[in-house]
Amino acid sequence: MRRVYLDNNATTPLAPEVFKAMSPYWLEDFGNASSTHWYGQRARAAVEEAREQVAKLINARADEIVFTSGGTEGDNAALFGVAEAAPGRDRDATHGKHIVTSSIEHHAVLNAAKVLEQRGVTVTFVPVGATGVVDPADVEYAIRPGTVLISIMHANNELGTLQPVEEIGRIARAHGVVFHTDAVQSAGKIRVDVGELGADLLTLSAHKLHGPKGVGALYVRKGTRFRTLGYAGHHERYRSARTENVPGLVGFGKAAELAREHLDENASRLGRLRDRLEAAILNEVPSVKINGDPARRLPGTTNLRFEFVDGEAFVIAMDLRQVACSTGAACSSGSLEPSHVLAAIGLSRDQARASIRFSLGTFNTDEDIDQTLAALPDVVERLRSLSARYDQQAAGSRL
Repeated sequence: MRRVYLDNNATTPLAPEVFKAMSPYWLEDFGNASSTHWYGQRARAAVEEAREQVAKLINARADEIVFTSGGTEGDNAALFGVAEAAPGRDRDATHGKHIVTSSIEHHAVLNAAKVLEQRGVTVTFVPVGATGVVDPADVEYAIRPGTVLISIMHANNELGTLQPVEEIGRIARAHGVVFHTDAVQSAGKIRVDVGELGADLLTLSAHKLHGPKGVGALYVRKGTRFRTLGYAGHHERYRSARTENVPGLVGFGKAAELAREHLDENASRLGRLRDRLEAAILNEVPSVKINGDPARRLPGTTNLRFEFVDGEAFVIAMDLRQVACSTGAACSSGSLEPSHVLAAIGLSRDQARASIRFSLGTFNTDEDIDQTLAALPDVVERLRSLSARYDQQAAGSRL
């Protein structure tokens, strides 16, 4: 039996075309992109082509793309870069400033915000409703005279929920506040246009769209006040302190190009596969609920709550049946604490621990869904048979 991978929000398999595009830059065109000789010029040309390809994915200008080591660095750079560059009330770089974000952001944003709090920045964490959607009115209400940044993610990594970033972008612009959105999960899966979103900064990551790990980008709109975090050299127009990862950037560019070319067909196909998987589970397995907004979400993501089932046990049992899925964010795996996202939408600790994320990618097929559905009902039934709470409910229903 072959293995099925349904954890694409954690990472995606490298596309063969991406691997092929990267290969020469390990063995043949290995030059440092900052060198002036022939080898360096070859590498520089490849990096700039990748910059163009990434820019086209989000309808940006190439000179607005700053390459990073991934989504975490991009998010960190956005928050620290704006907070430190904005005019302060005293000599401290951050004291007296205010940032607005949400309670369901990726930890790359949440933890950066907490560090900024320790440095004197005031942070408002806007709540979400039961479907995991931020109310733009709450964002606007949180704005104050010292607000320097609003950071709201485009798509949530656990629920797949899409946020009303277009409206939030308009609010930010109307108040003269810089707007950042984490588009790590949405870029390459749905249409992302920095102009339509009203984003001044936007984060991307290659390995979420069938590119290599360890490579990402931060879009910085021309004219946005932003301070670099690195001070080592002139790389990325003095905005990144590292030698360019040329093979990785070439792979990122190729992955972005493929995602843009096949965006609509992939979104349609993944939406169909997701809906088929979800409908069959809801029809065949009792006591299952959808977490998040069933309409406003990424086409390949579903987060389901299997009452009276331990999520970690479910993931292990499905893995033994050759199907990979997740209890939530990959960077939180192994944590004993329930998901902060699921807690934010009002789930109890038990409900959060009973929730499973299935996230589909470009290479998933109907056969993958068939194999998952062949294993899943039996796994749920077996795990529920071990639950004392499930036995008590069953006994009560018979009275």
